[in-house]
Amino acid sequence: MTSRAHTLIATERRVRRLGRPFGVSLLVAQKRNPKIDAHGGYMLRDDDTFEIVFGNKGYEFSASLDEVEEFLLESKMAAKEKK
Repeated sequence: MTSRAHTLIATERRVRRLGRPFGVSLLVAQKRNPKIDAHGGYMLRDDDTFEIVFGNKGYEFSASLDEVEEFLLESKMAAKEKK
């Protein structure tokens, strides 16, 4: 029996849930190119302003899913510390 907890789809869902309290959406590159395939494929977009808040350093969709998750977890910790 295999676990689905660590599949790509499950990880994307978890990251989307992490982003909801911050009002950001996970964007996934639909058109792949060698640069995106080598590293990245994800961005975070602010739901209100539609501005990219993470994942466009140097080129669009430059963040990996792990980097996006780490960014959101750090943001969550920073928000807790402010309280």
